[in-house]
Amino acid sequence: MMKNIPLKKNIVILISGEGSNLQALINAQKAGKIRGKICGVFSNQLNAYGLERAKQAKIPIQILEAKTQPDHIEFDLNLIQKIDSYQPDLIALAGYMRILTPTFVQHYKGKILNIHPSLLPKYPGLHTHQRVLANGDKEHGSSVHFVTEKLDGGPVILQSRISVFPDDSEKTLMERIKVQEHHIYPKVVDWFMQGRLEMRSGIAWLDGQPLTEKKDSTCVP
Repeated sequence: MMKNIPLKKNIVILISGEGSNLQALINAQKAGKIRGKICGVFSNQLNAYGLERAKQAKIPIQILEAKTQPDHIEFDLNLIQKIDSYQPDLIALAGYMRILTPTFVQHYKGKILNIHPSLLPKYPGLHTHQRVLANGDKEHGSSVHFVTEKLDGGPVILQSRISVFPDDSEKTLMERIKVQEHHIYPKVVDWFMQGRLEMRSGIAWLDGQPLTEKKDSTCVP
């Protein structure tokens, strides 16, 4: 355990859709498994169901639709201004389907986490389940990583793995991957909030040790 590091407090979550990973984080916070507070949920989609999840948990929500501010940089500058009012220690992306500008990433450098449905660096971007099936992969999974300016290219912190069965479809893969995601994302968020996890020089560090090899969820506490 890293010594003399104060616990962090405030988490802001960005979503675009259903918000199942948001719900996993809400549940973990309620169960005392995340030592921090989800203080705001932002969505770039007016009808994202994740907003209802946040409302049910009495978490403040804000909606910033891209169509109201088409300039990407101006959109992110506005988003930064609103997020900063919450004094966040961590920004957690939970199905946020909008590429962040370098301006946003640099403003919160080392403070943005994302969960991606593939075993990064394999299959960055969209349609990961489809690509796994098309390529005949025997293994699939998800990755929690720090966000950098490279799409899905930040240092990986923790991964979960599943076998791909002959009768798997995109739907069955997605459902099984989500179960794993709901386990590993709260774990990593809690590491960060405890001060155990940080990004230094483009490398993820846990408990003062560089994660030079990707960690599997079955072998870390």
